[in-house]
Amino acid sequence: MSTSSIGKILLIIFIFSAFNLVFSPSEAEKNLISEEKSFLKGLEPEKRIVYFNITGYSSSPDETDETPWLTAMNTLTRDGITASNDLPLGTKIKIPSLFGDKVFVIEDRLNSRIRGVIDIWYPDKDSALNFGIHRDVLVEILE
Repeated sequence: MSTSSIGKILLIIFIFSAFNLVFSPSEAEKNLISEEKSFLKGLEPEKRIVYFNITGYSSSPDETDETPWLTAMNTLTRDGITASNDLPLGTKIKIPSLFGDKVFVIEDRLNSRIRGVIDIWYPDKDSALNFGIHRDVLVEILE
């Protein structure tokens, strides 16, 4: 390699180094970016909105498998539990038009042939039947 080639390479390295120094963030800018990120921590992530048919179910043996009080996540049925085949287990949702700000968790599954439905758990069959069927309801998927 000739001396002029080495000189050109060194010049290019020097220019890129100077460019990096000029355009890299200062400590003050780094602090500002850090403050912005901490400011954004309190904000909710963008919501996903999906429409589902909403129904009710209970732990009555004619509606479930041989373990009516256990969910697909192997937890006990309780208020705020839902079943869905369309969302991953553990997904948190809101159904504002029916339940306001109440948060539900998908912890159970429906019969495998059922899609497009979220089933809300109720402590007894009469309550689930009285809830009825609500079609094309807006559901907010939180996480």
